[in-house]
Amino acid sequence: MKSPQVRAPEFPDALDWINTGGKPLRIVDLRGKLVLLDFW
Repeated sequence: MKSPQVRAPEFPDALDWINTGGKPLRIVDLRGKLVLLDFW
């Protein structure tokens, strides 16, 4: 049985990014890469 595909929403424009050099991230830039989410 094939799992349904779930698309991640784009990040909101007003986020403060840490350790990205001030450059905002986009979901399309992360496609095919391993992503670790740290919720605290």
